[in-house]
Amino acid sequence: MSQAPPQDIANPQASLTTKEGWRAFVDENPEPPPSVPSGTVLDKDELESYKEARIDYHTRSVIVNTPTIRGVVTTGRKRIVLNRHQVSARRGLIVSGSAGTGKTTAITQLGKNVEQITRRRNPAAVGGLPVIFVTVPPAATPKMLAGEFARFLGIPLEHRMSQVQITNAVCDLLGKLGTTLVLVDEIHNLDLTTRNGAEASDQLKYLSERIAATFVLAGLDVETSSLFQGTRGQQIAGRYTVIPSRPFGHKNRADKEHWQALVATMEESLRLHTHRPGTLVAMADYLHERTGGLIGSLSQLIREAAVDAIDTGTEKITKRMLDAIELDHAVQQSQPDHRSSKRARRSRAA
Repeated sequence: MSQAPPQDIANPQASLTTKEGWRAFVDENPEPPPSVPSGTVLDKDELESYKEARIDYHTRSVIVNTPTIRGVVTTGRKRIVLNRHQVSARRGLIVSGSAGTGKTTAITQLGKNVEQITRRRNPAAVGGLPVIFVTVPPAATPKMLAGEFARFLGIPLEHRMSQVQITNAVCDLLGKLGTTLVLVDEIHNLDLTTRNGAEASDQLKYLSERIAATFVLAGLDVETSSLFQGTRGQQIAGRYTVIPSRPFGHKNRADKEHWQALVATMEESLRLHTHRPGTLVAMADYLHERTGGLIGSLSQLIREAAVDAIDTGTEKITKRMLDAIELDHAVQQSQPDHRSSKRARRSRAA
């Protein structure tokens, strides 16, 4: 009996906010599951293994080189070069936009690009840490923020350690590891109208002075948040360039071509046996209406439909299948017509 292609479905990687998880992310280069030659007969276990491998493949987001990613990677690398000999007042970036527009993807792709280039240029620098990634916890205090840096680095935090002790341990270690890029996500959790938020903002500024690295921040609609308000906000605004992360437009020909190219890239990544190429591109207008031009929602919609197609054995994505998938609440709220028509179809079927 023919053997199914060997599969190696990895366990879910550790969090990006640990050095182990970050390294796994940088090293990751997932390949599509190998196809089974026509006429190959698989037994039940082999067939289940092959099915699970394809489902696992479709659960991974496809990274598309969007304008936001290109802008963040290009500008971020320039900032790192320009900051190389700066001893203070290093310039950074803030990626700002609504949920689902690809902010986190953009900054993590910058980090992955920078770390891979650094490794290629200096393969002997084993054990270095060119890039770190942390998130700002809700209602963060200065000590909590320093603790996130320490947690990424694996620095054991003793109960009695003070904020100053944690900060010194973090800065000393990052200096030894040669870190050149610090990625900070969920920056909107710093509320400068509160005492904790203002003090945590001061802590972040202090870290950016102590650590000889370029800081790249990302958060929800930062321009309209408290982050740029008051004296502290003016200091942040004076050091950071804001790169907006927006939904894909659909008003003119150029917008529609960019959207169609995005849909086409995601469709080309599918591994479904009877899906006809171009089916999703032909539904590009519908997909934009469903997702509001949000790349995160589009990715969820297509990947969930692909998993459904494998599970049900249809092996293709149809509009009816896409219609049945529930998207995130923000998109649903912006699609009242779709919700009402969906309810009508359900009542007719009842």
